[in-house]
Amino acid sequence: MIKIEKLDYRGWANSWRMSNGEVDLVVTGDVGPRVMRYGFAGGQNFLKEFAAQMGKTGEATWQPRGGHRVWIAPEDAVKSYAPDNDPVEIEVRGGEIACTGPVEALTGMEKKITVKMAPSGSGVELIHEVRNAGAKPCYLAPWILTMMAQGGAGIHGFPPRGTHPEMLEPTNPLAMWAFTHLDDPRWRLSRKYLVLRQDPNNANPQKLGAYNQRTWGAYLLDGELFVKRYEAVAAPAAYPDFGCTFEMFTNADILELETLGPLTTLAPGESVSHTERWTAHRDVKLSAWTDQELDAVVLPLV
Repeated sequence: MIKIEKLDYRGWANSWRMSNGEVDLVVTGDVGPRVMRYGFAGGQNFLKEFAAQMGKTGEATWQPRGGHRVWIAPEDAVKSYAPDNDPVEIEVRGGEIACTGPVEALTGMEKKITVKMAPSGSGVELIHEVRNAGAKPCYLAPWILTMMAQGGAGIHGFPPRGTHPEMLEPTNPLAMWAFTHLDDPRWRLSRKYLVLRQDPNNANPQKLGAYNQRTWGAYLLDGELFVKRYEAVAAPAAYPDFGCTFEMFTNADILELETLGPLTTLAPGESVSHTERWTAHRDVKLSAWTDQELDAVVLPLV
């Protein structure tokens, strides 16, 4: 049975917790829209929280803050970083919570996250919407970013592998940024998987992106595994950043698991939606980080 209750969360009095007894999730109505917690009931929060920014509102510039949010791609130093520091409208209906932010003065976009939780187990569905409330068309893609807590490891699976010469066509891009260093010890690239370790003592940013029709990213933190999934709805050419549906970023503070929707032109009044599905899993242990071990331990959970 799903229970939804209002609470003060880390200084944000207008917050809501959703729980089915197995997992719980918190959204706040004081900033956002943002999901600020997801984890097993009474357990650790998979999501990063910037302690000094908790409970604060109304800042003039965008704040990292932590949690899970909606942005627009391609990344723009101004438009992507539109502040989300004002109250959002919270609507509790049945077993779901809808969080709708105010129209952004900077972009004319209205962003919304609707959260639905399974009656049992750890499953959560998150529907993200971006609506053009401005007067001009806007070319964008929904970009969904989850900031993970420090000290874990991000995992992404490539599309199914094959052999040459039986498979001659490329299967996916692997996009790099100017600051991507493949010799960074936090990376591990294997035949089937991309792994990135979060290290609080390493401030150098790292990022890679890829395409997978069955996109998923996972994060192993203290023996618990967070998984998010997204089903691509178009070919790589339709997606931002040379065709990425998934991107993984880290610095000393966070590791981000990011999914992206296809690029589209939104006319005034039009909207685009993007759905992710989350699960959490206990007692997950990895030691060798080989393809064989990831196949056996992680793949059945995604």
